[in-house]
Amino acid sequence: MTIDHSNDTNLETELLSQSESNSVIWALHRATLSLYSDLSLDGVLQRITSAARELVNARYAALGIPDARGGLETFIAQGMSDEQIKRIPHKPEGKGLLGEMIRMGVSIRIPEIGRHPKASGFPRGHPMMHSFLGVPIAAYGRFLGQIYLTDKLDAPAFTQQDQRLIEMLAAHAAAAIENARLYRQVINSESELSQRNEELELMNSLGTALSSAIELDRLLEIMLERVMELFEAQAGEIFLQDVSSGVFRMAVHRGEAEQAFWEIDRFRRGEGFVGKVVESGKPMWTDNLAQEPRFLRRSVVEHGFNTLVSVPLTARGRVNGVLSLAFHEKRPFAQRELGLLEAVGSGVGIAAENARLYRQARRLAVLEERERIGMDLHDGIIQSIYAVGLTLDYIRLLVGESPAQAADRLRQSIDGLNAIIRDIRAYILDLRPTRLQAGDLAASFDRLVREFKGDSLVEVDLRIDDDAVAKLDRDAGETLFHIAQEALANVAKHAHATKVWISLISDSQGISLQVIDNGKGFDIQRTPSALGHGMVNMAERASGIGCDYEVLSSPGEGTTITVHLPGEPDPDQVSAGEGVPPTTREEST
Repeated sequence: MTIDHSNDTNLETELLSQSESNSVIWALHRATLSLYSDLSLDGVLQRITSAARELVNARYAALGIPDARGGLETFIAQGMSDEQIKRIPHKPEGKGLLGEMIRMGVSIRIPEIGRHPKASGFPRGHPMMHSFLGVPIAAYGRFLGQIYLTDKLDAPAFTQQDQRLIEMLAAHAAAAIENARLYRQVINSESELSQRNEELELMNSLGTALSSAIELDRLLEIMLERVMELFEAQAGEIFLQDVSSGVFRMAVHRGEAEQAFWEIDRFRRGEGFVGKVVESGKPMWTDNLAQEPRFLRRSVVEHGFNTLVSVPLTARGRVNGVLSLAFHEKRPFAQRELGLLEAVGSGVGIAAENARLYRQARRLAVLEERERIGMDLHDGIIQSIYAVGLTLDYIRLLVGESPAQAADRLRQSIDGLNAIIRDIRAYILDLRPTRLQAGDLAASFDRLVREFKGDSLVEVDLRIDDDAVAKLDRDAGETLFHIAQEALANVAKHAHATKVWISLISDSQGISLQVIDNGKGFDIQRTPSALGHGMVNMAERASGIGCDYEVLSSPGEGTTITVHLPGEPDPDQVSAGEGVPPTTREEST
């Protein structure tokens, strides 16, 4: 009996074929899963290349990413040793058969590379290759790259099944490449966002420092250190302008360079690298610091510094300093980075200018305080001494005629001198006369008038409005008192008057002080020197509290001094068209 085994053979072949097919499918599945285990683009490209090589059992595998010029931006190869790769003079340039794939965008499978009409041969040092399989990688109709396979190990050429396997792998590779690119964009965006946050933090800290009472030297140190940290600079320094000489002097230096970048610590406009930045008012940088020999300290180059960037520090459109950063590596600067440095430069420049103005304001405040003390001494103590002198001169005339009256006046003079001594002691202790501190404004005016009448024998009509006194604060009241005191002293010395009218009144327009005398007067236009130091003091005192000051005088017509402190306008009176009443003389009743 003969047994026919042909059906068993066919079944075995079919089962074997199914087994091989399952193995291939499983290998493809395993390869595609590996593509998503790494989200970095370089890792994905390496895994695609390795998976393609293993799937079809190729000796060599490569993956190319084209650039916008028709060449290859990225080329990854497997199967050659590092020594073999080093012997090849250059990477593929996207010409010949590879260029044909880029242009056509279709799969190419041939048994012998050299027989293809577009083949251009191999460069010197490149191993010989024969069978070839190239498959494009595309997603959503957009060409992403190509998979290249050469020299199938277990057959003379790649098969149709090999092509289908690599095409299926290429479909998954396209998705993996897109995912990797998106992941890289996310990472780059996060990095850029972090960079922007650091930049905003820097600008915020600069703004905070500018609004605080921090000293300029400390501010410069803080800002330079933060800028160096943000830009990863290895050294930095700041030059500031010396206003008195116009030169730019070293203000602060930080970083790895133990000494400053330059052999000199001051530059003039246009002199050296720093001076050129000042002259141009624009950022400058060099990535070959060794070629900047003028004034450069050689130790800076010896320590490995190559790049230097300098930006102007500006305030009110004027360069008042220069900030410089130094780097070991040769570093090109993007416009955004320069823009940020310029913004920092403007902030630091404003800080330097504010510090200069603050120092100047403090010096001016000292000078103004000295001038105020001088005016107080002149208007208060000196005038009081002058009054005592007039009384003593009068006593000299009374000694022979009326000894009792002379003795009484002498006691008044002694009291006056004691009061002056108390005032001088008060100035020494707290620079404030005690005469106004002892009583209210109305009482001070009353005492001033009594002393003036006793010293000068000039009749005085005093009118003090209680409402005006109530509205005046301490500083304004003291100022008006000193102005009246100075005005009476001028009357006693120069006017030869017989009567004086003094008024301190309040109305809808504000508060007014008037001192009017019927003396000889003077021509203000022809004899400006007649204003004297006392007149200047009164004008400056009035201006200091926001008062309007006016002097009216004519020869033979006496003198009128008016000081007006504006008040809050009355809406009803403003709408009714009421104005300021004219200056008048009030006769004593």
